[in-house]
Amino acid sequence: MGTDTVHETATGATALADRRREQRGWYFYDWACSVYSTSVLTVFLGPYLTSVAKAAADADGYVHPLGVPVRAGSFFAYTVSLSVIVAIFVMPLAGAAADRSGRKKPLLALAAYIGAAATTCMFFLDGDRYLLGGLLLVVANASLAVSMVLYNSYLPQIAPPEERDAVSSRGWAFGYASGSLVLVANLVLYMAHDSFGLTESTAVRICLASAGVWWGAFTLVPLRRLRDRRSAPAPGGTRTGTGLRQLRATFKDMRRHPLTLSFLLAYLIYNDGVQTVISQASVYGSEELGLDQSSLITAVLLVQVLAVAGALAMGRLARAYGAKRTILGSLVAWTVTIGAGYFLPKGAPVWFYALAVGIGLVLGGTQALSRSLFSHLVPAGKEAEYFSAYEMSDRGMSWVGPLVFGLAYQMTGSYRDAIVSLVAFFVIGFVLLARVPVRQAVRDAGNPVPTRI
Repeated sequence: MGTDTVHETATGATALADRRREQRGWYFYDWACSVYSTSVLTVFLGPYLTSVAKAAADADGYVHPLGVPVRAGSFFAYTVSLSVIVAIFVMPLAGAAADRSGRKKPLLALAAYIGAAATTCMFFLDGDRYLLGGLLLVVANASLAVSMVLYNSYLPQIAPPEERDAVSSRGWAFGYASGSLVLVANLVLYMAHDSFGLTESTAVRICLASAGVWWGAFTLVPLRRLRDRRSAPAPGGTRTGTGLRQLRATFKDMRRHPLTLSFLLAYLIYNDGVQTVISQASVYGSEELGLDQSSLITAVLLVQVLAVAGALAMGRLARAYGAKRTILGSLVAWTVTIGAGYFLPKGAPVWFYALAVGIGLVLGGTQALSRSLFSHLVPAGKEAEYFSAYEMSDRGMSWVGPLVFGLAYQMTGSYRDAIVSLVAFFVIGFVLLARVPVRQAVRDAGNPVPTRI
C-alpha cells in the first residue's frame, strides 16, 4: 500500500471519528431540552397553570389578562399560541444571522440559556400568579423554538444524506430517553411529596424548575463538541431585517423551490396536530377524564419510553421503505389514535394508557423522519434560515392547533370536541404530503438524492 493511500485512509478515519464525535455532541441538545418538552409542557405546566388561572378567575370562571375575558380553562392553550407569535418575529432573524455569519453556537447558547432561566423561574409560580406563568411560558417556548432552529440546521452539516434518517432518529431517541429518566424522578417526588415534607404545589414547582436546571447543564455538551462553519453564500441570499420582513424574504426565496414549500406546508399542518396533542393531552386527561396527576405522569412516561423504541424502529422502516412512506403510515396511525381518544371513558386510566401507547409508538418517528426528510430539501448555505420556517410548527410551537383546541373548548365547553377537532390536521397533512414528489424536490434543491427517501 502506497504512502498516499495510507495517508488518505488515515485522514478518512480521522474525519469519520470527528463526525461521529460531533454527532454524539449534537444528540445531547435533544437530551438537554427535551426534559422541558416532557416535564414542563406536556405534564406539569398545563394542569398546574390552569389551576392557577382558575384560582385567579372571577365568579364566571374567566380571567382578564390585559382586560380581555378568557375562560380559565383556555388560558394555557392561548398562551402556547402567543408564544408562537413571539417566536415568528425572532426565529427568521436568528436563522438568517446564523447562515450569514456561520456562528451558530453563540446564538444557540443565548437561546438555550434564556429558555433554561425562564423555566427555572417557574419555581416562583404559585398562588394566583397566572400572568407570571404565562410570561415565563412565552419566553421559554419562544427560546426553545429559536434554539431548535439552530440545532436542527446542523443536521445537513454533520451527517451525509445516507446517514440523516438514522442520526435524526437517534437524536429524538436521546431526547425521549432523557425525558423518561427525569420523569421517573418527577413521579417519585410528586407521589411522595408528603414524605419529603413538601406540599403538592411545591413539588410541582420543583419539577418545573429542575427541567430548567437540566436544560442549562447539559447544553454545555453540544456547545463543546459542535463547531461553527462558514458556508458560501447561497444564490438569492436574503438580508436580515425585522422579524416579519425576514420571514417574508425567507418564504419569497423558498418560492424558487416550490416542492420544498409544498412539503413544509404539509408538515406545518400535520405537526400542528402532533404538537397540540403533546401540549394539551394532560389538560384533556385531567379536566375531561378526571384523572389525577399520578395517572397523567404515568401515561406520559409510557409515551416517552415507547417513543425511544418507536423512533429507532421507524428509522429502520425508513431505510426499507423510505421516509415519506413511513411518515404517511404514521399519519394514518395518528388519525385512528386521536379519533379513538374521543370515546375514552371518564375515570378509567387504563384506557388513557392505551391511548398513550398508540401515541408513543409513532410520536418520535414522525418527528425524526420529518426533520431528516426536510434536511434533504434545503439548499446548501441556507440551513438555519429554512429551518426557521420549519421550526414554526415544531416542539409545541404550533399555534393553529392550540388555537383551534382552545376555541373548540370555549364554544362547546367540552374537551372531547376539542380533542377530536385535531383529526383534521392529520388527514389534511396526509393528503398534502402524499402529493409531494420528494425525489424531484431533492434534485430541485441541488442536493444528491438518497437511494430511498
